[in-house]
Amino acid sequence: MLKKIIAAPDSFKGTVKAEEFCEMTAAAAEKYYPDCETVMIPVADGGEGTVDAFLKAAGGSLRKAVVSGPFGEKITAGYAVLEDGTAVVETASEAGLPMVSGKEDPEKTTTYGVGELISRAVVNGAKKIIIGLGGSSTNDAAAGCLSAMGVKFFDKDGKAFLPTGGTLCKISGFDDTEYRRRFADVEITAMCDIDNPFYGPKGASYVFAPQKGADGKTVASLDEGLRHFAEIIKREKGVDLQNVAGAGAAGGMGGGLYAFGASLKRGIDVVLDTAGFDKALEGADLVFTGEGKIDSQSLGGKVVVGVAKRAKKAGVPVVAVVGDIGENMEPVYDLGVSLIYSTNRVAVPFSLAKLRSKKDLELTLDNIMRSIKIFGKIG
Repeated sequence: MLKKIIAAPDSFKGTVKAEEFCEMTAAAAEKYYPDCETVMIPVADGGEGTVDAFLKAAGGSLRKAVVSGPFGEKITAGYAVLEDGTAVVETASEAGLPMVSGKEDPEKTTTYGVGELISRAVVNGAKKIIIGLGGSSTNDAAAGCLSAMGVKFFDKDGKAFLPTGGTLCKISGFDDTEYRRRFADVEITAMCDIDNPFYGPKGASYVFAPQKGADGKTVASLDEGLRHFAEIIKREKGVDLQNVAGAGAAGGMGGGLYAFGASLKRGIDVVLDTAGFDKALEGADLVFTGEGKIDSQSLGGKVVVGVAKRAKKAGVPVVAVVGDIGENMEPVYDLGVSLIYSTNRVAVPFSLAKLRSKKDLELTLDNIMRSIKIFGKIG
């Protein structure tokens, strides 16, 4: 008998939104257990959809402002103000990769608009800022974002300028006096779900810049820029960004923000804490979670594993519903996942599967609930 379940999924990129997963889960549960309560906690890992996920999970309102886009063009972007006054900004909305489709250039794209939106939120009273780092088109180590927040970067001639990924090597120093004045009483948390270092073979440029339009030569140049930025930070602030896990997130944005006082936290943990997930687990019979694909990369702190770890501590079984089941995912069972179901009902290419993904998810959830009804409570 199911009396209370929790739906805490990520989105299935390009096919099913997290809130749609939650609604389908609730409908499937109600069909077989009319009195079952479904707690909906749609999750995002810091990329596109982060603002919406926080609003759905914690309540609040959406505010909009005109800021700079990835090439400095004017765009309208939104940020969330949660019920406790926390502001949530997603980099993907101001400097996202889809925004530069067909003209990708990580040497020139900037995070300036992200900093503008953060500044607007603080002017309007926010004392706590959460920044989602996923989905960026940039490689500027947050230099653009920090510039909009009050940091002045100087070239070798002492002239202030706005650094981008291609000009980080020109930085000779900086002045963060204005930044410290504006953000002295503001707590900034950056959401990241990767552990990549700031530079080097596993760093921001070599791992992620090719996805943003960089060829081999450009990747090497971008990496050199991050190395130079790290040297400046180490010299001026005594912080070794290469030793900071996740500094390579969003083209080095994680490291840049960390250098100026932000904390880096797993995106899933930030969302679950804000949504009160641990409290919601009290009295829950089952947790449903999911994402587009589960594989060895999921072990690094993606949504399914993040949810499962917490549920395991509370003794609540977890069912993961995913699009694909990849290689070397078996350790997730030890981390708290009880069962894994794939929504792929027929062997077709993704181009075709995505067209039927919502119906496939709906049928999969129905089959799971039907099985529970027949065989009894899981766990």
